[in-house]
Amino acid sequence: MGVRGKVRMSVSVMKAAMKEMRRSVTYMPRPGDGAPRGVTLIPGDGIGPLVTNAVEQVMEAMHAPLYFEKYEVHGDMRRVPEEVLDSIRKNKVCLKGGLRTPVGGGVSSLNVQLRKDLDLYASLVNCFNLPGLPTRHDNVDIVVIRENTEGEYSGLEHEVVPGVVESLKVMSKFCSERIAKYAFEYAYLNNRKKVTAVHKANIMKLADGLFLESCRQVATKYPGIKYNEIIVDNCCMQLVSKPEQFDVMVTPNLYGNLVANTAAGIAGGTGVMPGGNVGADHAVFEQGASAGNVGKENQVEQKKANPVALLLSSAMMLRHLQFPSFADRLETAVKRVISEGKYMTKDLGGDSTTQQVVDAVIANLD
Repeated sequence: MGVRGKVRMSVSVMKAAMKEMRRSVTYMPRPGDGAPRGVTLIPGDGIGPLVTNAVEQVMEAMHAPLYFEKYEVHGDMRRVPEEVLDSIRKNKVCLKGGLRTPVGGGVSSLNVQLRKDLDLYASLVNCFNLPGLPTRHDNVDIVVIRENTEGEYSGLEHEVVPGVVESLKVMSKFCSERIAKYAFEYAYLNNRKKVTAVHKANIMKLADGLFLESCRQVATKYPGIKYNEIIVDNCCMQLVSKPEQFDVMVTPNLYGNLVANTAAGIAGGTGVMPGGNVGADHAVFEQGASAGNVGKENQVEQKKANPVALLLSSAMMLRHLQFPSFADRLETAVKRVISEGKYMTKDLGGDSTTQQVVDAVIANLD
């Protein structure tokens, strides 16, 4: 055997050994960890039923150890029904599609109400390049962690006199500190190297100043993680010109919405970015960026909604439930489908239906 043949063989043996090594040290469950877990499922409005059904099909194909408790909730309801909240409190975990929010008048956003009712104070969106999906920038892997319960989303608005409306931005030390702690803890546990605080403290000196003060205090407890700050308008410019400089970003409520959607657009679009909302006791997983997105009518009629974002969010959910091998299988299958490029929805440059993408993912499950 020639030198090249020996090298090829040694490389293949090493890869096989590494694969076996990964399998042997991944996860040792406790007795009873394989018992099926209940998950509250809210299909939602518009494309929601299409993409949540995609998740149901893939979970069934994997024989994932969970079952869904499904509830009908729609954005035109005045409140999330109490039995739905009770189900989430019991199960601790929820998967949801978007809930339509009226623009201007009408009822308040149920997406926001749900986060407040369950104190889901941290929103996490992971924006990263997917092999096979062409984008303007490479090496993008950004995690946006957004405060979810106050700021401009406090909902405190009133008309002072006819024609003059006052909208209050509420910031507290308690909420600022706990989102900063979550961001640094996430970075520490996931071997991330840098946390960037996004702010507008040059103008909102008290509100955003309080946020920055909290981030700085928490940063001192994590000397191994680099900390820096960036004004939100400069942040948006830097995101579209040099996104690879960012790692973990921690933001107040409104800025996080803008930053996450910008980062998602850079990395491939909102249709492929996973995310979730978490608090001390509960977690709700949904499409990462534009989480309240219900799609367009023609997507529903033609059944061509992109299920990738929610499939990847459900992989995050499986890890949260401590089913890592199922999460790995699902994520690997989705990435294979994207890499092959044969079954892509319109937003990714293809013309596939939701069901065709689902069938391809199922076919690629190990």
